[in-house]
Amino acid sequence: MSAALPIKSDEIISFNPATGAEIGRVAITSAEDTASAVARSREAFKHWKQTPFAERKRLVMAAREVILAEIDEIAHLISSESGKPFGEAIAFEIAPVLDLMQHFARNSERMLRPAKIDIGLFKLLGRSSQIVYHPLGVVGIIPAWNYPFSIPLGEAVMALMAGNTVIIKPSELTPFTGLKIGEIFGKAGFPKDAVQVISGDGTTGAALVEAVPDKIMFTGSVATGKRIAAAAAKNLTSVVLELGGKDPMIVFEDANLELAARAAVWGAFCNSGQNCAAVERLYVQESVAEALAQKIIEKTLELKQDTGDKETTSIGAMSSERQLRIVEDHVDDFRSAGAKIETGGRRNPDLEGLFYEPTVITNVHNDMRAMREETFGPTLPIATFTTEDEAVRLANDTEFGLTASVWTRDHAKGRRVAERIEAGTVCINEHLYTHGIGQTPWGGFKNSGRGRTHGREGLMELVQGQHIHTNHVAILPDAWWLPYSPTAVETFRGFANKFASGSMIKTSLMLPLLFKRIRELLKK
Repeated sequence: MSAALPIKSDEIISFNPATGAEIGRVAITSAEDTASAVARSREAFKHWKQTPFAERKRLVMAAREVILAEIDEIAHLISSESGKPFGEAIAFEIAPVLDLMQHFARNSERMLRPAKIDIGLFKLLGRSSQIVYHPLGVVGIIPAWNYPFSIPLGEAVMALMAGNTVIIKPSELTPFTGLKIGEIFGKAGFPKDAVQVISGDGTTGAALVEAVPDKIMFTGSVATGKRIAAAAAKNLTSVVLELGGKDPMIVFEDANLELAARAAVWGAFCNSGQNCAAVERLYVQESVAEALAQKIIEKTLELKQDTGDKETTSIGAMSSERQLRIVEDHVDDFRSAGAKIETGGRRNPDLEGLFYEPTVITNVHNDMRAMREETFGPTLPIATFTTEDEAVRLANDTEFGLTASVWTRDHAKGRRVAERIEAGTVCINEHLYTHGIGQTPWGGFKNSGRGRTHGREGLMELVQGQHIHTNHVAILPDAWWLPYSPTAVETFRGFANKFASGSMIKTSLMLPLLFKRIRELLKK
């Protein structure tokens, strides 16, 4: 849709994917200006890291109030830039991040308190150790276009509460949503340059990495994630990568099929399937496969696809022509490989924008190309299995490992199967849910990424631990100090045989030798 419109080399255009209408134009931040933004952020960090937790909390909660006051305006902006229904913008973008904000505002100080280390018998020698957590510095956030509000805003809040400053480079498909995030922090009263938003495409993201922030948090494709990791490695910049998924849903014959069908339809088709944790592969036990498939088909046909501004819309537009063409390619692959298209399988002929009908596909198997590559669109391929071992094997037969779900009334079996699946999050009788819970970690195995966001694990990605060790009785020399002697060697042998056993009784037997060694050192 954008090809017919002149685009200047120094700007990007935001379009409504449901209508093709231009939303606005945003200047591209140059590499020089990006480097300047990082420099300003680093200067702001000197002051922000000294800001007490109480003040950080106050400002984050003030930003939360700004969002609540402008909730409909923000939801309409998200909907218009991404194509998702207005209701989904509230339910899956705004509501979860509001919960995340209050959680980290209220709990970050507690989670980042100095942590004592149990050093065993060394404490008998008057020693103690602890970990003190320090912020990293400048955190660069490069989010995806599918959740342009909740992902960068949530990561920014975590980084800020940890004492870092933040630079956000939103997707070129959703630049105004990114700018809105910057505006929210500004209205809340955050210090100048504590949060900055730069605009542009992949070259701007690359410039941000090249400007050497202290952390990069990236959400997007595996290919781009690898390029970012390689570029960051040149300067030893640490990264958190939340990449692709090909998430399986396993339904056993004893599952609540009605509930599983509803979950499958939602998990596959919400946000037009443009979720890294969407149900992209459904495996159902053969004995109930036909029954489950029929329920899914019936529920899919009931869905209303339309522009996102209508409150009755269940499935909106896809975000880009490029992504829609990937869906078309995958559905064509299913067709040519002998799968059966039960619903959809085409662009919606009744709508002008980037709409692809929700597509249920049966008679599929793992050898099909479209069962191995991430689709990221409104497709739900259904395959069958016979045994528990086969279900696990099929679920793990992928380069990805972000999320998965297991459906059964037998919770023991559910837990057993869940622990065998190679994925960062596995839900039992639930799917595509926990990204909206700020307290739980998010991240994947294999090519689904590195590191974690959300939860305590995610917060720890945004600090560096400093080990502080204290000798509380600094009046005597240590037994292992120079110079060495036969007594020293005998003492060292005692440490190896007795102290290093961790046994209080054995350690007590070497005390006379230890005192002998210390007296020897005192005479030197």
